[in-house]
Amino acid sequence: MSAPVAIIVKRRFSAAPQLVFDAWIDPKQAAKWLFATENGIMIRAEADPRVGGAFVFTDRRPDMGDVEHTGTYLEIDRPHRLVFTFGVPAFSRDFDRVSISIRPTEDGGCELTLTHEMKPEHEEYRDGSEKGWAKMLGRLAQLLDGRS
Repeated sequence: MSAPVAIIVKRRFSAAPQLVFDAWIDPKQAAKWLFATENGIMIRAEADPRVGGAFVFTDRRPDMGDVEHTGTYLEIDRPHRLVFTFGVPAFSRDFDRVSISIRPTEDGGCELTLTHEMKPEHEEYRDGSEKGWAKMLGRLAQLLDGRS
């Protein structure tokens, strides 16, 4: 069996680790940046942030219709670590694994490391996924900077 394809994206935030972590599990905040596209409208944002709990975010996109993003929380260690499954049923029945690690920095902010593991047969999605995560983390940074 081949090793999974691992995408690693890092981002520094001026916000405290707790604020960055909470933006992942609070559906009202997450709806503004997580799986949201520039031209889409987030029509559903639900999360049950507990181990075994699920999330569903549905972005209505003009070119594709409703695109649902789903998953289940596997680990929650606020504000240090979050691990969840991740899938987009419209494109695949497979679920990937996403791990978020957040470490504080000396300036009061933090550094987030996102690791997205997908099946080897999904290698073709590596670049698009990496760019997508980087873009989302950029939107998260803008959201958090607007608050501080």
